[in-house]
Amino acid sequence: MGSGAAHPGKLASQAVLALSPYVPGKPISELQREYGLQDIIKLASNENPWGPSPRALQAMRQAVDEVWLYPDGSAHELKQALAQALRVNTTQVTLGNGSNELLLLLAEAFLTNAHSAVCSQYGFAIYPLVIRATGARCIEAPALPASARMLHGHDLAAMAAAISADTRLVFIANPNNPTGTWLDNGALRSFIATAPAHTLVVLDEAYYEYARHAGCEGSIGWLQEFPNLVILRTMSKGYGLAGMRIGYAISHPEVADALNRIRPAFNVSNVAQAGAIAALADSAHVNQVALRTIAERERVQAGLTAAGIRYLPSAANFLLVEIGARALEVYEQLLRGGIIVRPTVGYGLAQHLRISIGLPEHNDRLLAQLTQLMRAA
Repeated sequence: MGSGAAHPGKLASQAVLALSPYVPGKPISELQREYGLQDIIKLASNENPWGPSPRALQAMRQAVDEVWLYPDGSAHELKQALAQALRVNTTQVTLGNGSNELLLLLAEAFLTNAHSAVCSQYGFAIYPLVIRATGARCIEAPALPASARMLHGHDLAAMAAAISADTRLVFIANPNNPTGTWLDNGALRSFIATAPAHTLVVLDEAYYEYARHAGCEGSIGWLQEFPNLVILRTMSKGYGLAGMRIGYAISHPEVADALNRIRPAFNVSNVAQAGAIAALADSAHVNQVALRTIAERERVQAGLTAAGIRYLPSAANFLLVEIGARALEVYEQLLRGGIIVRPTVGYGLAQHLRISIGLPEHNDRLLAQLTQLMRAA
C-alpha cells in the first residue's frame, strides 16, 4: 500500500479541509437515544408545526405511486406554477434541493479563489461555508451595534463599504437567521441600487411568508430594475415542506441559465414537485399558518417580557432569546426536560438561544420551563 493511501482525506482541497461543517438542530430521535425521553418537542430548526396544506399531503401521497420513475428534470409544471404565482417568467426560476443548495450553486457558479463575497456578522452560517469552499475570500461585515433598534442585524452601510473590485456575491438575509431582525424596504432597495454591476446581491427571503406581515415585501418587483439581484425562497418554512427540500431562486435569466448549467439533474423529487404545486395552489393555508404563528410569537414575547427575559425583535417564526452566561447550561436543562432549542455559540452569540415558535401547547411548556430555570438562577 502506498504511503498516501492511509490518508485519502488529505486529497480534498485545502479550502474544504479548512471548513467547519454546519451543525443542524438536534433531531428528536437523537434526544430519545441520549436521554431515553419520549415526550419531546422540537423548537430548534424553525420548522412549521402546523404542517403543509392538506392538498399538498394528498398530492404527495399520490405521487408516491410513481417513485420508480425519475422526476421531470426541468420541473416544468412546478416552474410554471411558481412563475404564475410570482408573476415572473419561467426563465427566471431555478429550483434547488432546498434553498441551501442554491446558495452552494451560486458560490460554485460565480466564485473562484480570485474573488471575494460579503456576508454579515451573525448572518446565516451557510454563507461563509459556501464562500470558503470555493477558495474565495469571505468578507464579514460587522453587524449593527447595541445602540441600534435592530441589534445584531445587518449593517447595510458596513456591507456596502466591504464590497471590493473582486466581490461577486453579497448575501443578505431578510429577515436574518438567527437574529430574526429585518431591513427596511427603502434602505434595502437603496443598497441594491448602489451595488456595483459586477456584484450579485443575493437576497435570502427564507422567512418571507412570515416577514411579509412585517412589511418585508416588494423585492420581486425590483428584478426588472436590478439585473444583479437574486432572490432566494424556500418551501421549508411557511409552506411546511422542510422534509421535501424545495427551494427556488428568482433572478435575471442569464443568472438562472448559469445556475441551471451546474444544477444537479433530478435535484427535486417527483413527490416534492407534486407537493409544491399543490401547496402553491392553497395560499389560504399558508397565510393562515403565518398569522397563527405571528400571534403565537407575540404571545411568547409577552410571556418572556413578564418573566424578565430579553429577546430581539423578530419578523420570522423564531426568537433569539438572551439567556446570559448560563445559556449552554439552560440549553442542556431544557433538553433534559424534553425541549430542543438551538444554541447559537457557533454564530458568536454564546449568551443566546434561538427558539422556534411552536404550537400553543409547545410554547406554554417552553415558557413554563424556561421561566423556572431563569428564576432558579
